[in-house]
Amino acid sequence: MKKKVLFVMNNLWCGGAEKALISLLETIDYSKYDVDLFLLKHEGLFLNNIPKQVNLLAEPPEYKYYDMPIKTAVLDCIRNGKLDVALYRILAGTIYKSEKNKIRCEQRVWKYISKSLKDINMKYDVAIGYLEKNPIYFCIDKVNAANRIGFIHNDYDKLGMDPALDQPYFDKLDHLVTVSEECGNILKRRFPMYSNKVDVMHNIVSPTAIHKLSKEQIAMNDTEIKLVSVGRLNYQKGFELAIDSCKMLVQAGYSVKWYIIGEGEERIKLELMIKEQGLEGIFILLGIKENPYPYIKEADIYVQTSRFEGKSIAIDEAKILQKPIVVTNFNTAKDQINNLENGIIVDMTAESISEGIKTLIDNEDLRHQFKFNLSNEHLGTEDEIHKLYALFN
Repeated sequence: MKKKVLFVMNNLWCGGAEKALISLLETIDYSKYDVDLFLLKHEGLFLNNIPKQVNLLAEPPEYKYYDMPIKTAVLDCIRNGKLDVALYRILAGTIYKSEKNKIRCEQRVWKYISKSLKDINMKYDVAIGYLEKNPIYFCIDKVNAANRIGFIHNDYDKLGMDPALDQPYFDKLDHLVTVSEECGNILKRRFPMYSNKVDVMHNIVSPTAIHKLSKEQIAMNDTEIKLVSVGRLNYQKGFELAIDSCKMLVQAGYSVKWYIIGEGEERIKLELMIKEQGLEGIFILLGIKENPYPYIKEADIYVQTSRFEGKSIAIDEAKILQKPIVVTNFNTAKDQINNLENGIIVDMTAESISEGIKTLIDNEDLRHQFKFNLSNEHLGTEDEIHKLYALFN
């Protein structure tokens, strides 16, 4: 008898958690599990990558009202006879207006979103909220499941969450899963009452798939040293540090091109910084790439300038492609990089980032040593799926 499993996610845009979910869904043994996927919005780069064995449930029509201007949303609700949803949207609007912390705003608004959404009319053996906030909350409030699992894909203490709002939901989870040992330690310190629920499951990455996809031909034949970074254009990824670092490299006489793969809310701010620093054509925002691996493969150095991470999938991918890596010293950096063995860990400043990059540009022997060391690491994590199966049981 197959077990019935539900995954819940916001959408399938270009973040690490979304990519990790697709990799997980590609790895599951469908001879043993029937899998449904519930997305609050049917959108995103990876929407077409959902495996054919996965049953994508209908999008909840009421959720769209919380992405609309309040007047438009209320009028549409009234026209469609959804007076209760109109009221909840108005009440949510007071939080949108008063709560300046974006993350806590999402947490607080959920109580009204939840009242607007219908329950899933199905009994599951396992329900998995695959990201913090709404996916976990939905699993608790709207799903009938014997076993509930919540995933935290980041350093909880750096997310800006209100633990008091999460605690009643975590209390109802059977397992609280995160993606690195240090993230697990952080959760145990923050929620000591749930230490026995905390489990670590590393994101699934497949070297075979990455090497195959990296062979796609791209036009990236620069004579300059090619630096590549992957990540959402937001505060967490620290790309303003990268821009300042790039300026320092150019001023020091280094001929570089720095490519950023990703999209996000800070694009306009970053474009202005690039212009102000005179880095047009040198620091390049490529936008979203469905297949980033050829760009990483062509890089001379991979750079991660994050302020915090759970466990960076992009770093694992760069390691698989045996790239020399410079990474900032966020809390979980040492879970992935051994300093001066398979990469360089630098302080979280533009000066330190540029010095790390200079070290690798100037020291060809060190670059080769990193590549050799990476070639001898076991970097595939497909077996992590068995940890999830154990939680199902």
